[in-house]
This record gives sequence, C-alpha cells and structure tokens, in this order.
Amino acid sequence: MEARYKSLSIFEFQERFPDERSCYAYLAKLKWQRGFKCKHCGHSRYCSGNQEFDRQCTSCHYVESVTAGTLFHKMKFSILKAFWIVYYVSTSKKGIASTELSRKLQLRQKTAWLFKQKVMRAMKSSGNQPLEGDVDVDEFVVGQQEEGSTGRQKGQKKLVAIAIEKHGERGASRMYAKEIGKASSSELAPFVREKVSPTASLRTDAWPAYNCLKHEFQNFTQVLSGDKGKNFNTIHRVIMGFKAWLRGIHSHADHLQAYLDEYAYRYNRSFMKEGIFDNLLNRMVQGVPYGSKQIIS
Repeated sequence: MEARYKSLSIFEFQERFPDERSCYAYLAKLKWQRGFKCKHCGHSRYCSGNQEFDRQCTSCHYVESVTAGTLFHKMKFSILKAFWIVYYVSTSKKGIASTELSRKLQLRQKTAWLFKQKVMRAMKSSGNQPLEGDVDVDEFVVGQQEEGSTGRQKGQKKLVAIAIEKHGERGASRMYAKEIGKASSSELAPFVREKVSPTASLRTDAWPAYNCLKHEFQNFTQVLSGDKGKNFNTIHRVIMGFKAWLRGIHSHADHLQAYLDEYAYRYNRSFMKEGIFDNLLNRMVQGVPYGSKQIIS
C-alpha cells in the first residue's frame, strides 16, 4: 500500500487524483490490500472482470466491482466528485455544508447531502479506543429553548450524553457523544460502559442515574456541578464548541447522531491532522453500503 497522504493540499490532491481512473486504482489498492477473497465462495484466486478494476473469481466466476460492498456502492455521479467530497469534508477545519459542496462540484444539493451523510457514517467510532485517564461525563440538550422546560426536561429538544478524556488543567484530548432518549441509568450507563475504560478515573455530577456505575470503575467520583457548572468547565467548553459548530455549519439537529460522530471524529484527530483524508477513504472502503432510503428514514 502507498504511503499516507500527509497534510494533503488541494494541489497535491489534484496531482494525485486527476481523473476517475486514478480514483478507481486507489480504491482497488485499499479494498484488496490484504488480498482478494470471493464473497460468494471464499476462493482467493481471481482474473480480470468486465471493467478494468473488477475482479472475477476463478472458481465460481462471480465478478466484484471495486465499489461493491463499500460506501461508494451504486453511486449516481462521478467517482472523482465523490473523492472531492471526501477531501473537502476531511480537510475543512470546521466541516462543510452540502450547499457549499453543491456549488463547488456542480451537483444537486440533495445529491451532495446524501453522499456527505455516507462520509459522516464512515466517521462513526469503531469503539476500540475507550477513553482513559481522567474522564468526565455529562449530558446536554440540542435545540431551541422551550418555555417551561427546565433542568433535564428536554421537551422537544434532543438529549445527548457526552464523555471527555481530560488533558491537563483546562483541555480535553478526546471525546465521544451519543443521542439518548432520557437521562436514565438504562441509557447513561451503557454509554459510559461502551465509551470509557473501566480503569479510568470517572467523574460525574450527582445525578442519581450514575449511581449504578459506582462498583464498575476503579476510581469513581460524583461531585456537585457547582455554580454555573464551574466544576465541569472543560466538558462544558467542549459542549459549547459542538453547539457553535452545529449552528455555524449545519444550523439544525436532524440526523443528530451523524453530526455528533463527525464532530467527535474531527475533535479526536485535531492533534494528528496528517493522514485524515487517507484514513477516511479507507473507512469508506471498509464500511458497509448505506442506501439513500436508509439515510432519509
């Protein structure tokens, strides 16, 4: 496999991917980097298929295209424009709206939005890197303030659980977030178990829903939030950062989990920007096809 694309500039991108053939060639290298295995019979030998980068099983004669079984499956527009979308999404510091992608690439806004949603699905955490060290957990709501809705009453707003891995006195090195239905132990506890290492020093506020975690973590502390959440300043800065990003780029909370995944993906790689384009392309090749109807529903 070729070297990672480090800090890929727009000129380097254009030089590396000048046409559709160069895109298909790179996808083939990513898809079969560990060798070919027929999805129908498991055979490992192949010959050329109908198109240049197709592979045909020499045993059952099944032909597999380079985009089959990936998030590029059954695309309705140029693979080169798809690569441009991945490039813009991965390299734009604060993300990019589908309206801007539509303008830049001369695509229908809905087409750009649907494919961008697939890119965002590739940003979802694998769950293999739980938070460690000093970890804070909290919840917050997304949406306009509603009259008569106070505290953890979310009304028509959407509720999100968030966990951060603290770094120094005022920083956070990594974070995860998940949309939940209510701030109960049945929803908060599974989120914490999934995203936080049991060896971490876990800290939450005094909300009773976290009590069930007391005996599951080596170091577990519950403290009062304090005046205006002063005891949880770091996690509140991360929350405010997400809300500002969501308003600035996307202006709404539809498909909220996809936006939470995108923000966490960016945040967790803010200290290692090199290779992010290549990483995201590889995730899309290894991902499961996601149809437009699934996204819209």
